[in-house]
Amino acid sequence: MLIDEVMAKWESYLHGDLPGGLDELLHEDCVFLSPIVFTPQVGREVTKMYLAAAGMTLAGKPKDEGGGHGESSTGFRYVKRIVDGDHAVLEFETTMSGILVNGIDMITVDADGKIIEFKVMIRPLKAINVVHEQMRAALEASANHG
Repeated sequence: MLIDEVMAKWESYLHGDLPGGLDELLHEDCVFLSPIVFTPQVGREVTKMYLAAAGMTLAGKPKDEGGGHGESSTGFRYVKRIVDGDHAVLEFETTMSGILVNGIDMITVDADGKIIEFKVMIRPLKAINVVHEQMRAALEASANHG
């Protein structure tokens, strides 16, 4: 199944082992749906920016260490995977500022094996607040250094 191949590439990316990085995975018109930002973010470059910031905050690793979504200093890990058709739902857990963050990455791929939609949901409310604060700081730092 194509989704299985894409998820294998995602895992490689998370461990910093995917030649081409996110450009290999994301469709040019990929849509990123954040639990923090009200409007959908459209395009490969903006999606890469958000995923890099997530790697820095959720996994506690700088973006130059690959995607940053493996087992990490914050304990980021996927705890459940549901894969069907063109969709994958990956449940994750991590700890940020002493708060357990529980969430899901919902990924949809096209017939060419490119991610066309990446949606993130997070719970509980305290987790959303800490993620919002740290993501904002990471995105500002990225904008100032990019």
